[in-house]
Amino acid sequence: MTDTSTFPDPVYRDTVLAPLFDGVKAHYAAHMAAINRAHLVMLSETGILGGEDTAKIAQALAAIEAETDVAALTYTGEYEDYFFVVEAELRARLGDLGGALHTARSRNDMDHTLFKLALRQRCDVMLSQVLDLADALIAKARAEAATPIVAYTHGQPAQPTTFGHYLAAVIEVLLRDAQRLDAAADALEHCPMGAAAITTSGFPIDRERVAALLGFAGPLVNSYGCIASVDYVTGLYSAVKLVFLHLGRVVQDMAFWSSFEVGQLYVPNALVQISSIMPQKRNPVPIEHMRHLASVTAGRCDMVVNTMHNTPFTDMNDSEGEVQQAGYAAFDSGARVLLLLKAFLPACTINAGNVRRNADAACITITELADTLVRGEGLTFRQAHEIASKTARAVIADNHALGDGFDAFAAAFKAETGRATTLTDQTFRQACSMENFIAQRNRTGGPAPEALSRALDQSQADAGNLASAQASRRARHDRAAAELDAAFANLMEH
Repeated sequence: MTDTSTFPDPVYRDTVLAPLFDGVKAHYAAHMAAINRAHLVMLSETGILGGEDTAKIAQALAAIEAETDVAALTYTGEYEDYFFVVEAELRARLGDLGGALHTARSRNDMDHTLFKLALRQRCDVMLSQVLDLADALIAKARAEAATPIVAYTHGQPAQPTTFGHYLAAVIEVLLRDAQRLDAAADALEHCPMGAAAITTSGFPIDRERVAALLGFAGPLVNSYGCIASVDYVTGLYSAVKLVFLHLGRVVQDMAFWSSFEVGQLYVPNALVQISSIMPQKRNPVPIEHMRHLASVTAGRCDMVVNTMHNTPFTDMNDSEGEVQQAGYAAFDSGARVLLLLKAFLPACTINAGNVRRNADAACITITELADTLVRGEGLTFRQAHEIASKTARAVIADNHALGDGFDAFAAAFKAETGRATTLTDQTFRQACSMENFIAQRNRTGGPAPEALSRALDQSQADAGNLASAQASRRARHDRAAAELDAAFANLMEH
């Protein structure tokens, strides 16, 4: 049977090759130019290519980069992808010498290096956005350190704390997520170049030099792993997912707190939309946008990670152009969440009247009354708990605030202990106040001002350490870019 077909099949061209070509134009062309330059410098420095030849290739590469409008290119099928467009142009200008640039490398090591360079940029931007949000929340937590709120468990009013204390918890999770993102960023800092197809090369290449010129901390050592192990992808997207999974829970609290019935969170007019038909409505719809964008981002991360499931431990398209390009949308939607939340939370305030109303209605300071009885009356906690429970039931039945329930308390105390309490109406009110409840909880991690201040200082230091690590990576990238420019310019002068 004679096969007269020619590559590419029109359907394959339109459904696979053309979209991949467009993706390279959008995401990888500049990185491919850097790889070409770094590889050529290494070929020259190791003597694999002679000085005159490397000069000609360098001059041709520079001319191609200057003369090609990458964005205007369209996929014709003449060349499989953008890599072959560049190689064909080199050969058109230099003849057979144009093919020498590909000595001791493969599309395999190039592709994973391209992907790492692209992810490196996106991860850096997202880490900056996370740390900016952390800084904004730390400032807001300090400003709201003494602002009482009702803390909820299982959807019910539980105990008083402060808005600053709540935000400090959010900050600690956010910084742990930032640490995971930082670790994922470090996993991008090892270069696959030199692995070639999968087993390195018989030429005396210098993998360390190429890695350094591209700003990596060093080569990724095992050449098989350079091509087969895609944990730099799964690790990064897993870390990204957790940021938005966790922030989504905070956003859900904002929806609950801002509901009419709870009314604990006041969202300013600039972040509220009105109804087209109901003039009384104040709809804090940015909350809904943050919630669904956080879920979309987490879902996009799952898409990337799940695409790797049950794939072979070898070179495969499942981890390459299509899925890499699709994954970048997670960084786009994630950025929208981070920027919006950074504007939203610092702008919101706590409605003190509604907090007081809900606190009184639910007797949320009753635990401190029990603790006071243990400390001041010499009772066991179970005795104190029983007295506090009876007091709470009585004041709730009478629709009174706990602070107004001294008579009910005194009766419950005498019934349980057989004696009168030493508390007065005034000391009872003090024991039942939100301010006293918060002030008593000065243990590590508690909401009292001193404990909260220590926690926020630690969070500030942790954020600073992450920013320093990020700055160190950026500095290495910048130094490498300058060194590559100088080394490439030196080639052209020979």
